[in-house]
Amino acid sequence: MTIVTILKAIWSTSALGLIILVLLHSPKGDGIGGIGGQAQLFTSTRSAETNLNRITWILAVLFIGLTIILSANWLGQSVAVPVLPSTPPSPQ
Repeated sequence: MTIVTILKAIWSTSALGLIILVLLHSPKGDGIGGIGGQAQLFTSTRSAETNLNRITWILAVLFIGLTIILSANWLGQSVAVPVLPSTPPSPQ
């Protein structure tokens, strides 16, 4: 296993975790339900929301950082680029 393979696995895991954590966040507003007066107030613990926000930010920074590192090819992973011959082959 190369370092690039390990970083790609961490990158994929952080992307999946980020999606799950964003979906777990509670909505901040009433949305359309507030128009008809049917808004419900949900009580949640403040520390759980704070920890959820903190973990989401950590995963977001990790995801963006790994995206930049992997896309910029800073780890020296060689990319196979086909090289065209400079002169055309001679007819036989």
